[in-house]
Amino acid sequence: MISLSRLLSRQIFSALLAVTSVFTLSSCHEHEEYADDGAGNFMQLWEIIDQHYCFFEEKDIDWAEVGRKYAAQLKGTMTYDEYFNILAAMLDELEDGHVNLSSTFNTSYYRKWWSDYPQDFNLRTLQQYYLDFDYRQTSGISYRMLDGEIGYIYYTSFSSTVGNTNLDQILAYFAESRALIIDIRDNGGGALTNIDTYVARFITEPTLGGYICHKTGPGHNDFSEPYAIVYKPCSANRISYLNRPIMLLTNRSCFSAANAFASVMSQLPNVRIVGARTGGGGGLPFSSELPIGWTVRFSACPLFDANLNSIENGIDPTPGYEVHCTDTELALGHDAILDFALAILREETAEPPQETPEE
Repeated sequence: MISLSRLLSRQIFSALLAVTSVFTLSSCHEHEEYADDGAGNFMQLWEIIDQHYCFFEEKDIDWAEVGRKYAAQLKGTMTYDEYFNILAAMLDELEDGHVNLSSTFNTSYYRKWWSDYPQDFNLRTLQQYYLDFDYRQTSGISYRMLDGEIGYIYYTSFSSTVGNTNLDQILAYFAESRALIIDIRDNGGGALTNIDTYVARFITEPTLGGYICHKTGPGHNDFSEPYAIVYKPCSANRISYLNRPIMLLTNRSCFSAANAFASVMSQLPNVRIVGARTGGGGGLPFSSELPIGWTVRFSACPLFDANLNSIENGIDPTPGYEVHCTDTELALGHDAILDFALAILREETAEPPQETPEE
């Protein structure tokens, strides 16, 4: 068993518990240099979050009280696992999937943003019963034509870079389609720059997608004025997908960049969001290091939609388009969310029956 007795200064630890005002006094924006011991690493972590995390007000979190709660759990002798778990539990109070503590032996991760909700998706069901294991694949995108007239794209992760040439090829393949389904269920996010590449194909003029604010000081409400995020259409030599219906399929496991993509797409007039509310993750992550060498990652810059509404808690489906899938249905080969989108698009894009000329 590894002891933390050398890391834990009893003198600092006693002061930490006795002087609770340590958690309520303002501090300058430059971090105080804390000792590489149990109390010092604890205080460094608490202060980093206190000065830089961006959702205290929105989530109504009393970070001072959280600090006192977990400081009281520190002991004179602890294993590294025990110490790590106390720090990780303190971070879990933020209820934020962007918040992680990483050591050489573990990485903390708040999972309840998705684990307490239905999955509403099964990749095997999609591949077997809808794509018939026969689909094209490039840049993290699986695609094929459904019913011979509805284009379908499944994008696994915004960590997969989308090339403009790839999108040209995909959209050329869908040139004769009547509508398009973009499925981002279980997409946990990645690079925000991939949003630009996608959105450029669905707009004809510069389009306000949302806003971002930056931290300007140590106070919980020290933020810059909102900075507009504007998306530009692709160049004329690229292939666009315009003036046709688009359905974006979502579930609770759409997070971070996938959540931001849903926010932007929901504002386009020809797009409807089908499925479940996304998992959120509307903060731009930032990383810092503790004296012990462990790294903390957290949301530092809040993102908003075009109406300045926070997207941290997720994006709702279009009214009337919330759909869920049971595990039993999915196991039997029925994807209720995809079926719902297909049924509406078939009806909306069906050619009207031709009249028989009178003799």
